[in-house]
Amino acid sequence: MSNPLWQPDSAQIESSNMSAFIRHVEKTHGFALGGYEELYHWSVNQSEDFWHTFWDFAGVLASRRGGMVLEHPTRMPGARWFPKARLNFAENLLRFRGDQAALTFNGENRVHRSLSRDELYAQVSMMAQALRQAGVQAGDRVAAYLPNTPEAMIAMLASSSIGAIFSSCSPDFGLRGVLDRFGQIEPKVLFIADGYYYGGKWFDSLDTGRQLLAQLPSVTQVVVAHYSGTDEGKAESIPGAKSWQGIIRNLSALDIEFEQLPFDHPLYIMYSSGTTGAPKCIVHGAGGTLLQHLKEHRLHVNLKEGDRFFYFTTCGWMMWNWLVSGLASGAELLLYDGSPFHPDGNTLFDFAQSTGMNILGTSAKFIDALGKAGLEPARTHDLSALRTMLSTGSPLAPEGFDYVYQHIKQDLCLSSIAGGTDIISCFALGNPILPVWRGELQCRGLGMKVDVYNEDGHPVTEQRGELVCSAPFPSMPVGFWNDPDGSRYHAAYFEHFPNVWYHGDFVELTSHHGMVFYGRSDATLNPGGVRIGTAEIYRQVEQLDEVLESLVIGQDWQGDVRVVLFVRLREGISLDEALQDRIRKQIRRNTTPRHVPAKIIAVDDIPRTKSGKIVELAVRNVVHDRPIKNREALANPEALELFKDLPELAC
Repeated sequence: MSNPLWQPDSAQIESSNMSAFIRHVEKTHGFALGGYEELYHWSVNQSEDFWHTFWDFAGVLASRRGGMVLEHPTRMPGARWFPKARLNFAENLLRFRGDQAALTFNGENRVHRSLSRDELYAQVSMMAQALRQAGVQAGDRVAAYLPNTPEAMIAMLASSSIGAIFSSCSPDFGLRGVLDRFGQIEPKVLFIADGYYYGGKWFDSLDTGRQLLAQLPSVTQVVVAHYSGTDEGKAESIPGAKSWQGIIRNLSALDIEFEQLPFDHPLYIMYSSGTTGAPKCIVHGAGGTLLQHLKEHRLHVNLKEGDRFFYFTTCGWMMWNWLVSGLASGAELLLYDGSPFHPDGNTLFDFAQSTGMNILGTSAKFIDALGKAGLEPARTHDLSALRTMLSTGSPLAPEGFDYVYQHIKQDLCLSSIAGGTDIISCFALGNPILPVWRGELQCRGLGMKVDVYNEDGHPVTEQRGELVCSAPFPSMPVGFWNDPDGSRYHAAYFEHFPNVWYHGDFVELTSHHGMVFYGRSDATLNPGGVRIGTAEIYRQVEQLDEVLESLVIGQDWQGDVRVVLFVRLREGISLDEALQDRIRKQIRRNTTPRHVPAKIIAVDDIPRTKSGKIVELAVRNVVHDRPIKNREALANPEALELFKDLPELAC
């Protein structure tokens, strides 16, 4: 494509935080930078100078920073950032005070709530006191089985003010899925809600709460929050539980005692998807999370004080943790809990219009679903305040870029971003001073020495290969929980290429210095020994109006691998020979003959994780009659049965 889909004008570039940071670097270090690419290379080649300089630019609050920026810089893992620093994560998020809105919450148009900065501070103060009274100390685990309500954020901030380690699951996780996670970390306090709304229906959480408590002997206090935030809830139905209002009733808002802790003091425990075994418990440090999120928000998203910042997420996805950190930049966080298609696909755009949303974050699957539904928010909604749209969760197809600019908004920085729970942040991001090219993520993140390696471990450009990071970065995990010698952590990321972070994504670094993602490396197809990214096939198949979504695997067959495509079709459509022929021609015309599936099979549903990612590996295991571990990690585990013993795959 010869022209970008969007390009910032000179005023937008000049007023951006990224340009302000470039000017700050030039003034501080006494040299000129020719633009983002020069800034990027300085940030990875002089990473200690970069992170030290950004700390000052962002105004990080700390009782001590210390003189050393990076200890053991050649070790991956083993490098330690700011080893002498002492800070508190919650203190940085609660630094903005006053009567301006901090949070606005919408629960499927049934519950609307808002908290000012001062009200949020007061709520965190009282809950922190209550947690201390319950015996919570630095290093203890606090778990939350909550919907995306203000209480989840308050519980996290109160926990981190003390130095407790916070971990959350959304209430759509079944009992086994929660126990597989919280059972490993042995929390002292458990927050639950009485229930939540989804698709217009009320789902009770208290029965699961009772069963959880019976199997989590480490829990000494249960706190029950009412979804509306006003009533007592039904704490009496869980033995020994206290209601949210009851536990803070006799407390007053005081100045919060923010514990000053090491830079790498554990802040969050996150979880791998768990679709290939018990979920890995990934421990993230407070300082690295804070510094990385500040960089991504302020520079790559161009987040400014007072901006209204939204991401469609649950408390079971890392994008919730990423969104929460927007408080540290003075943003008003917009929270939505429920189905994005209830009562219809306009719900999030209704929310955007009513709040004057500036940044809208969602998933590539949601954007694709909007297109399939024929919605045109640009025509039906006032989105004049919206200047940035973010997409993650899976690669955004080039046609998704087209849809956004044609039917959502033309004057918009569309930033497809990619990283993961593993780093609680991103490797590739948006950029307010760079153009948006169709199908590409705009740039590699500052301070992240991201490369694409071929199979021999050599960096390549404009070729497909493995996403790696070849130098330490602050948001690398502190480690895995219950991994005392670090062997599981090392095996997860550092065995493929020694002393280099191997992320497991199949990608390409483009001539524009952007990135294209082709899918997970472990799901890459190998017909005839040629590597094919699954996203390449999805991009073609899902352009067809008859196909709602698809999933592709490689089936071992007669000493080779054959490509098998599963499609979920619109209601009333059947997979006849004519449609199969159209699908194959679409793929062949726009890719290569090797991409064309040997088998195309219609299914009624496609299994996915709680965060909406399709699970190619689980389906591949079913097809090959291999065991499926931890079905509870899936949002719809029953869908796996649709792929079992299919006669079409026996010939």
